[in-house]
Amino acid sequence: MRIAVQRKIDQIVGTFLCGILSLLYFPFVRRSTNPNPEKILVILLSEMGSLVLSAPMFAQLALKYPAASVYLLTFKRNREIVELMQLVPSEHICIINDASFLQFCADCVRGLIRLRREGIDTVIDCELFSRVSSLLSFFCGAGTRVGFHRHTQEGLFRGNFITRKVLYNPYSHISRQFLTLVAAIDSQTVPKAKSIDTAPVGALQRLEFSEEVVEEMRSRLKQTYHCPMDKKLVLLYPSGGLIPIRAWPMESYVTVAGKLLQAGYAVGIIGLQTDRQVAEAIAARLKSSECMNLAGFTKTMQDLLVLFNIASLLITNDGGPGHFTALTPIPAIILFGPETPVLYGSLSPKAVNMHRQLNCSPCLTAFNHRNSPCDGDNVCLRSIDPQEVMAKAFDLLETQ
Repeated sequence: MRIAVQRKIDQIVGTFLCGILSLLYFPFVRRSTNPNPEKILVILLSEMGSLVLSAPMFAQLALKYPAASVYLLTFKRNREIVELMQLVPSEHICIINDASFLQFCADCVRGLIRLRREGIDTVIDCELFSRVSSLLSFFCGAGTRVGFHRHTQEGLFRGNFITRKVLYNPYSHISRQFLTLVAAIDSQTVPKAKSIDTAPVGALQRLEFSEEVVEEMRSRLKQTYHCPMDKKLVLLYPSGGLIPIRAWPMESYVTVAGKLLQAGYAVGIIGLQTDRQVAEAIAARLKSSECMNLAGFTKTMQDLLVLFNIASLLITNDGGPGHFTALTPIPAIILFGPETPVLYGSLSPKAVNMHRQLNCSPCLTAFNHRNSPCDGDNVCLRSIDPQEVMAKAFDLLETQ
């Protein structure tokens, strides 16, 4: 399903169903305060980058409730990163395929039946103001339902059947807010989880790959693209992914790639198979055998992470690849505009977030379901000077 269709269904159908269920729920309210959950479900349907940012939350659940079994409900496309990071056991992953509306509905029903059979007693809904995830948390059968709630805010209605209501904080990094959801399970304050916590979220554990796997990737690069392995490789990710307005202008990527090639670096343009046209347009402008169109080259998430272990730097738009670097040793320059690193900055200690704060930014927020009012003229990103990016890139490359 296209993201615009998902938003419209969530807005119209989701709001209606949440309203009906809220009316039916209050006469038969069951307020569970189970302090020792045995089976915890985490609902996180978002992009893969959010799953990386949720890793500290899963670690906290294991620490706070070591005897509990933890399950995850997520979209099918997210399964590989979940398994690579070992967030939950493979048999505890419940998948929803959102390729079409009918497939989505069928998988929701099958998933809910399975979860009710499992006997889930606590659910943590990590989505911000999605009604679909709120409905799933209601129907999974858990007595304790933790999730973000509007409290005194106007709009953003997602039902009144969340039993552990957490206040969404647009000034706190989302990884911290995920930790607040865990704290809310047994919190007695209103709103939940009032505490002073200034400790930084720790760096994520890197994923290790065997030398054989890394060498196989080097061999593939050399055989397929004649990649000069004696040169440092810089990767560029020019795609905006599901939200095109997050993309730095192609002309800026051309400028940066050209400067890197002149300085003696090899350049690889990464992305999905659907990004090959954009990658080819950049490569065609540069006319260099050392600028490689790698869009579609990595067939799996593991392929991409292994490639990150070979390359010396990633320059990327805000999105999944920037977050994946937290699982590898590669430094990254991440370009923000419509969203803010205050909320969604990478957890990698080697990441550099570059951001232009305009009067209208960030315009992708939980309050508009990341549906920007911008006309496509993303001045916030266009105002990031390629020369500034190059200066930072050379600093990072010289320390490798």
